[in-house]
Amino acid sequence: MDKNIEEKLLEKKINPTAMRLLVLDFMLQQKGALSLTDIEKGLAPADRITIYRSLKSFEEHGLVHSIDDGTGAPKYALCVDDCDTVAHHDLHVHFHLQYLPRDFLSTQYHFADYSFTRRISIRRNESDS
Repeated sequence: MDKNIEEKLLEKKINPTAMRLLVLDFMLQQKGALSLTDIEKGLAPADRITIYRSLKSFEEHGLVHSIDDGTGAPKYALCVDDCDTVAHHDLHVHFHLQYLPRDFLSTQYHFADYSFTRRISIRRNESDS
């Protein structure tokens, strides 16, 4: 395990327990947001409650943020370095896609700082097929 993982926890004033080190190490190796179940499967046979408590501690200290993507299970993603206990500064959008067009992954999208006050639903028009 990388020494930087322990340093990341200490920088955020998080006690580097064995489980917290494992959870952070696992998250650093993944791309994108993860559910509690994703992390639990990746760290089997680790205890689900202990993983959850680690994630909540990370969130409280500005190391991860949680995302409600509409699936009913929150996802957790690593924060940018300047997030803290007061505010998250990594403004970006998350999409939950029911249909993924083939060309979506090959195209990069950039979003400026937008303020969304409600959930937005975008549906594919069947006539566009």
